[in-house]
Amino acid sequence: MTNADPQELAKFGELAHRWWDPESEFRPLHQINPLRLDWIDSQARLSGKKVVDIGCGGGILSDAMARKGADVLGIDLSTKVLKVAQLHAMEAGTPSVQYREVAAEALAAEQPAQFDVVTCMEMIEHVPDPSSIVQACATLVKPGGWVFFSTINRNPKSFLFAIVGAEHLLKMLPKGTHEYGRFVRPSELAQWCRDAALDITATRGMEHSPLTGRYWLSADTSVNYLVACRRPA
Repeated sequence: MTNADPQELAKFGELAHRWWDPESEFRPLHQINPLRLDWIDSQARLSGKKVVDIGCGGGILSDAMARKGADVLGIDLSTKVLKVAQLHAMEAGTPSVQYREVAAEALAAEQPAQFDVVTCMEMIEHVPDPSSIVQACATLVKPGGWVFFSTINRNPKSFLFAIVGAEHLLKMLPKGTHEYGRFVRPSELAQWCRDAALDITATRGMEHSPLTGRYWLSADTSVNYLVACRRPA
């Protein structure tokens, strides 16, 4: 059984043609991408590194990491969004980025310990078994390599901000983008990382002001947050 939700794949597939429109439903991804990219690069030094971006979608982060000098493979299980990612790479002439339709677990079985950096952003809250994805990430990364996650905390504040606010009041995201029960507490993600023999080295929160539209990183992990891990050398 593939660790994917067909309804989730269909939902994002239907919006695939809008992925690279910075004023579309994916505007928040475009806005937070520089923050995510700079944070990853500050820790892992992307230039010259072999990277796999799990759940890459239309390739916003994959493309940006390739432009930082990384050799990037973006993987996803949505055929439509991968076609959009491939088309954008061709049109933009992005160097050293490739895309492939394959599950994280399948790639881990095929290419264990082959990547310097593994990124899995805004993805584990959309799959039936997130711990399996974490284990796949740990398998894919080389000893001494980096694994990065970003996801959404599960608490009343995150429900208010990420679903009621972002999807219903501010309409920053399509209704139904997120399912509260699938949000992941930092303690849960930390346990999955420990189970996969990954050492957490840093955690950051990502905040947003609806008034100014600005995003920034902080110590507040109560809603959106990022986690950096390393596989012991």
